[in-house]
Amino acid sequence: MSSESQKGKLTHFNEQGRAQMVDISGKQATVRTAVAMTTVTMHPDTLQAIKEGKINKGDVLAVAQIAGIQGAKRTSDWIPMCHPLPLTGVNLNFTDNGLNELYIEATAKTEGKTGVEMEALTAASAAALTVYDMCKALQKDMVIGPTLLRSKTGGKSGDYLSEF
Repeated sequence: MSSESQKGKLTHFNEQGRAQMVDISGKQATVRTAVAMTTVTMHPDTLQAIKEGKINKGDVLAVAQIAGIQGAKRTSDWIPMCHPLPLTGVNLNFTDNGLNELYIEATAKTEGKTGVEMEALTAASAAALTVYDMCKALQKDMVIGPTLLRSKTGGKSGDYLSEF
């Protein structure tokens, strides 16, 4: 039985207990999607400045959008055991609570042998870090998180929908 087929077992360790990149060569390619979300909590004035385009470094959400897409594309460079994936789509949406929280939702898609959860999580994280970077002159105590996987579809393990 391959390490990948042992449900509930950690698959990124070889028989010597050392790290390995999981062999996905025998897996079936399927359409896969993942949606991740994170929150950036800030002072109401900071959120208002973002929404009104009054941050000196430029359009915060436009830059964060590009950073999120780039982050998804480069996930395997950041996360050692991730496979490089041919992404078929990445999108980010920004909403807020009208007071002090910016919500970032990232969706990643591929047709492949492994999921895109890490790509969606990386996209949301890169976008949030970019918001922080662009606004830190205005506020240094912004809080990022929680960051979580909202859902995933496709693959052998089936669909997942977070209860959070």
